[in-house]
Amino acid sequence: MDNSFEHKDRFKELVGPIKELFYAYGLKNLNMDELSRRLGISKKTLYTYVRNKEELIELVLLNEESTMLKLSTDIDKLPVNAIEKLLKMSELMHAEMKRYNPIILFEMEKYFHQIYEAYSEKKRKYVFDGMKKNILQGIEEKVYRDDINVDLVATIYLNSFIELHDSDFCKMLDINFVQLFEVIFENHIRAISTPAGLAYFESRKKEIVEYINSIKK
Repeated sequence: MDNSFEHKDRFKELVGPIKELFYAYGLKNLNMDELSRRLGISKKTLYTYVRNKEELIELVLLNEESTMLKLSTDIDKLPVNAIEKLLKMSELMHAEMKRYNPIILFEMEKYFHQIYEAYSEKKRKYVFDGMKKNILQGIEEKVYRDDINVDLVATIYLNSFIELHDSDFCKMLDINFVQLFEVIFENHIRAISTPAGLAYFESRKKEIVEYINSIKK
């Protein structure tokens, strides 16, 4: 399969509607006939873009990856320090994770496991790389300590998001993810920051907490 999205340019306008259909009906319930009918195109036209349903799902995930990479790049270009960027990155991770219906994740893992594993591995890598870059920026700015294990800290922070989205932790404690996010973010900053970084965080804490709580639950 040609994974270059540039070669599927005409297909791009269909990606949004296809994703919405998958979110609404799941992956298994929509065959190519039903997809083409709901998209308002012929099945023959749909097959000019993709060879089969597996390729269709792969291209949708490729588009997801492309969108996330662009958003991450935009955050990286912001003229703010590492603490501010980490907040933006964390919000992006949360927004991306909460869109997925657990049923879709189950179907991806069960029926399209190879495609999902490849996508998940790439996603984890670029998020990890972003976290690592954030820590190195913070060390250079002297808001993060220079004696931390960069790879380990990046992995722990990334895994905290993945594990908590995949568990019933919030339900067990009767709290929402935004409340948990606030604690995770603050604990992470306090664990790795220099006195200068902590002073900055304290000076911005009220605004940061208000910003976190403005995130849609």
